[in-house]
Amino acid sequence: MNSTFPSNQLSDTTTAILKTIREESPLVHNITNYVVMNNTANALLSIGASPVMAHAPEEVADMVSIASSLVVNIGTLSPHWVEAMKLAMNQATELQKPIVLDPVGAGATPYRNQVLKELLEIAPPDIIRGNASEIQALHSAQAKTKGVDSTITSESALEAARSLSKTYDCVTVISGERDFIVSGNSIAVVDAGDPMMAKVTGMGCTASALLGAFAAVEEDLAEAAFAGMMVMGVAGEIAAAKADGPGSMQMHFLDALWNLGQS
Repeated sequence: MNSTFPSNQLSDTTTAILKTIREESPLVHNITNYVVMNNTANALLSIGASPVMAHAPEEVADMVSIASSLVVNIGTLSPHWVEAMKLAMNQATELQKPIVLDPVGAGATPYRNQVLKELLEIAPPDIIRGNASEIQALHSAQAKTKGVDSTITSESALEAARSLSKTYDCVTVISGERDFIVSGNSIAVVDAGDPMMAKVTGMGCTASALLGAFAAVEEDLAEAAFAGMMVMGVAGEIAAAKADGPGSMQMHFLDALWNLGQS
């Protein structure tokens, strides 16, 4: 799939996958960070999925067993959460449940890099989604990030994304002004979204959560990732057109997710 889809509309395939999510309401297990739990849970509910945020090592394997997919987000790390991530990813791999990894802040600290290395050794993810700096840092330990913000363009991380995709046999998503979905040598581009999205905390994490829902119902993971990023971008455009600033942007974004594909 080497394609660019126009802004402000969904493809028939994306609409069909979104309809399947609403019909099946897949349970998406999120081990995510404190900052975004409410945002990502509401976004998943808005597209018709069912979110669960379970982090205790004592229950994550059982939760993965009843979930349709697993989203692992390393935004706010602590040792017991890392243990839970490892247990959950191992269980998801054994049960062949799709795993989405969000390497938040990759490259920012040695501890963060070490955790990512350990997670990737335990269970290669099916989809990796990050901004350009995070994808570059995940590929190369020498790359640096500015906290959780990207310091390079999405295009600059394409070779790193392609390498990660081949190394882990996964789909790699670079999100930014333009979103790139990389599967081996295939690249799809989503030209949708609005600059105001970058002023709302957790939008990238929300994208990863949505990818968990799309991967739960669509076996073609490149198609699932493309559809998830298209829904994210189009909802962002609709919300920004109605918003007066980041606060109302967040509200309109959830409404846009709710209404997409409903006609």
